[in-house]
Amino acid sequence: MSALRNLDLNNCSSLRELPTSIGQLTAFQNLDSKYCSSLQELPTSIGQLSALQNLDLKYCLSLQKLPKSIGQLNALQNLDLNSCSSLRELPTSIGQLSALQNLDLNNCSSLQELPTSIGQLSALQNLDLKNCSSLQKLPTSIGQLSAFQNLDLKYCSSLQELPTSIGQLNALQNLDLNSCLSLQELPTSIGQLSALQNLDLNNCSSLRKLPTSIGQLSALQKLNLKYCSSLQELPTCIGQLGALQNLYLNNCSSLRELPTSIGQLSALQKLDLKYCSSLQELPISIGQLNALQNLNLNRCSSLRELPTSIGQLSALQNLHLWGCSKLQELPTSIGQLNALQNLDLNNCSNLRELPTSIGQLSAIQNIHLWGCSSLQELPTSIGQLNALQNFYLKYCFLQQ
Repeated sequence: MSALRNLDLNNCSSLRELPTSIGQLTAFQNLDSKYCSSLQELPTSIGQLSALQNLDLKYCLSLQKLPKSIGQLNALQNLDLNSCSSLRELPTSIGQLSALQNLDLNNCSSLQELPTSIGQLSALQNLDLKNCSSLQKLPTSIGQLSAFQNLDLKYCSSLQELPTSIGQLNALQNLDLNSCLSLQELPTSIGQLSALQNLDLNNCSSLRKLPTSIGQLSALQKLNLKYCSSLQELPTCIGQLGALQNLYLNNCSSLRELPTSIGQLSALQKLDLKYCSSLQELPISIGQLNALQNLNLNRCSSLRELPTSIGQLSALQNLHLWGCSKLQELPTSIGQLNALQNLDLNNCSNLRELPTSIGQLSAIQNIHLWGCSSLQELPTSIGQLNALQNFYLKYCFLQQ
């Protein structure tokens, strides 16, 4: 069997160990042992598999450790340890895997730390650590991963901080910190991530502020701050994010205002502010967002008015104001929104009238006015809306 290249042991749930002789399979390239839930350890001889490229140990629930010899796998490109929930540590020798490109440690819930030697993985592009709920910190050496493109730390609920060295990851494109509930701040060095395109801080409920250096992320296209309930403000420097296309701030319940500099986001296409219950107003500068297509203000229950400058949003297609219960009127300038297709005013219970200028919305297809109980009449100009396809007026007590 010396020519054997592939061995599939998938779902051999009673398999407790591999034979020592497996190390003699010198042509071996792929070993699939996923769902071998009784497998407790690998033989030392596995380090002799000089041609091995892919090692899949996903859902080996009883696997407690890896042999030191694993560092001898010079051809290994992919190591999958997803849901090895009994695995508490990685051997120092893992840093010797010079060809390793992908390391999946997703849901290794007993893993408390990574060895310092992980910084030696010069070919590593993707590191998946999501759901490593016992992981408290990353080693400083992680900054040495020069080929690193994707770091997933989603649901690492015990992670309290990121090392300063993270700013050295010059190739990093995606950083996912979704639901890192213990994370209170980001290091200033994060601004050095010149290739970063996506930063996900969704549900980082302890995050109080963003560092000023975040404005240096020149390649950032998507910033997700959903459910950052402790975040009270955005730094002025956020206006420097010239590549930013999507900004998610929904359910930032402590956010009271947006900085004037937000108007400088020339590439911004989507701004989501729904359920920002403390937001009272929008800055006048919002009218400068020439690329903005979607503005969601649903359930901004403290929002009293829209700035006149909103009429300058020449690319705006969707405006959502559902449940803005303190909003009493719309500015006349809303009629200037020539690209607007959808206007959602459902449950704007204090909205008393629509401006005559609404008849100028030449592209409007859908208007939602359900539950606008204070609205008494519609302007006659509504008849000018030749593109209108759907008009919802349920629970509006209009006068005859």
